[in-house]
Amino acid sequence: MAEAERIIGTPDTPDDSGEHTAAAGARQAPEQARAGRGRRIAVLFAVAAFAYALDLISKTLVVAKLEGHEPIKLVGDLLELHAIRNPGAAFGFGGAFTVIFTLIAAAVIVVIMRLARKLYSFPWAVALGLLLGGALGNLTDRIFRAPGVFEGQVVDFIAPKGFAVFNLADSAIVCGGILIVLLSFRGLDPDGTVHKD
Repeated sequence: MAEAERIIGTPDTPDDSGEHTAAAGARQAPEQARAGRGRRIAVLFAVAAFAYALDLISKTLVVAKLEGHEPIKLVGDLLELHAIRNPGAAFGFGGAFTVIFTLIAAAVIVVIMRLARKLYSFPWAVALGLLLGGALGNLTDRIFRAPGVFEGQVVDFIAPKGFAVFNLADSAIVCGGILIVLLSFRGLDPDGTVHKD
């Protein structure tokens, strides 16, 4: 029996020096890695759900209370809430390509879901969560709003002076993109490794 335990190893049996056996450490490492990845995936989906919920709630309020009314000035002429319907991409670009932007948003969601399987970095989880939540927010508009499925117009309402009107989903996408650029400059990959170029 003692010989079998020596060959197989027992997970929580320290050797004479008080350290866990190498076999036990080797068995625990994949479990810790899976737990770490599970936590990062949970962060990704929690951030995505939060961003998506904020976007959905804000658009519901804007459609109910602001659409068809005069803009609301928040900071004098510098910032106001002004409800518009946007057939284009973020910040009103490309109004003639609504279906293409719908397909791009769907593709972004698929890519993020595939990346999540190799995710071990907390900052990347936050960045991808922001992208996912924003993409889902605008995709929901594309699918469920007029004039029809995959051609729906996105509700935009944040209107800074001298800039395009946008929404919280656009903000989440931009923040996620900026964070990804910063992480890439620092050499941090989604799998948690750091590389130096």
